Amino acid sequence: MTERYIGLMSGTSLDGVDGVLVEFSESKPRVALHRSAPFATHLRAELLALNTPGGNELHRAALAANALARVYAQVVADLLAGAGIEAADVQAIGAHGQTVRHRPQEFGADAQQGLAAAGYTLQLNNPALLAELTGVDVVADFRSRDLAAGGQGAPLVPAFHREVFGQAGETVAVLNIGGIANLSVLGADASVLGFDCGPGNALMDYWCQRHTSRPFDAGGAWAAGGTVNAPLLQVLLGEPYLAKAPPKSTGRDLFNPDWLTARLRPFNALAPQEIQATLTEFSASACAASVASYAKSSKSLIVCGGGALNTHLMQRLQAGLPQVAVMSSEARGLPPLQVEAAAFAWLARKTLRREAGNLASVTGARGERVLGAIYPA
Repeated sequence: MTERYIGLMSGTSLDGVDGVLVEFSESKPRVALHRSAPFATHLRAELLALNTPGGNELHRAALAANALARVYAQVVADLLAGAGIEAADVQAIGAHGQTVRHRPQEFGADAQQGLAAAGYTLQLNNPALLAELTGVDVVADFRSRDLAAGGQGAPLVPAFHREVFGQAGETVAVLNIGGIANLSVLGADASVLGFDCGPGNALMDYWCQRHTSRPFDAGGAWAAGGTVNAPLLQVLLGEPYLAKAPPKSTGRDLFNPDWLTARLRPFNALAPQEIQATLTEFSASACAASVASYAKSSKSLIVCGGGALNTHLMQRLQAGLPQVAVMSSEARGLPPLQVEAAAFAWLARKTLRREAGNLASVTGARGERVLGAIYPA
């Protein structure tokens, strides 16, 4: 019997929503349909602004969550129409929400009371509204249970990467490059390691938007025409987070315009294109270093997320990993913009089946946990 789930993902790149209809049967999950919707300019700006403290945050966040749920609902409607099916034909929707803060294990420690630091993670969403608008059960809030169990709450996709990209007896590295980049190492011995390894597209997109008014550097063409500044690159690579051992996760809480501005102060004579070239090299170098350190025996690096469409970034990754075949996830049967959305369809199915969705080896949680909260239609 085939089961259908919908996965929805709006990542830290803030470019919009990707939605997939995934069919589960005896074989590996299959993406039957993909639809996407860009964010309206004002919604993107508000979601970006809510990543940093500001006035009237609770009210603004609630309204942004409502608006996000409506974009999600439109993508669901497009998927149902495209597949020629009804809401009742879908078991559930997995909706990750929009991460605006991610501060795991930073707050709440009390040695006298024996309390470990838990911190928090916050994904804007209104899953109740989404269930109401679509008529489909919604699974959301995937990160918080792992966090409560002492984990980072992220990344959650390595378990799905193992499902779709794992090869028996072979170590495989999978790199998702969204706003933040995360690496999954699928060991030949069936072990899995995963962590956030650098800024991905976030800083490149910010710099491109600021200086060209384009939301991203298409194909990396602007960066490819510039020259990497070696001293600036070394300053960027000096970020202490990069040297931390996993488990670890990060976000725009760290890699944001303020972080970049502080490091650019001694380099204000550089042309914007030089800085774009250096930011691209920074993202590639941070990712390549993680692969070299934690996936030494992998002969291939499967890249997904929007970064896989950046030709120059992919070339710089290949240059940094000359012994590894760097390829788009499309070469392994799953286009790069579908992977994360498909992961949340897969996680939603795990939740409904009361199966663990996290990997303690990845997040550092005390054990495997059933993730997510269910909002019945």
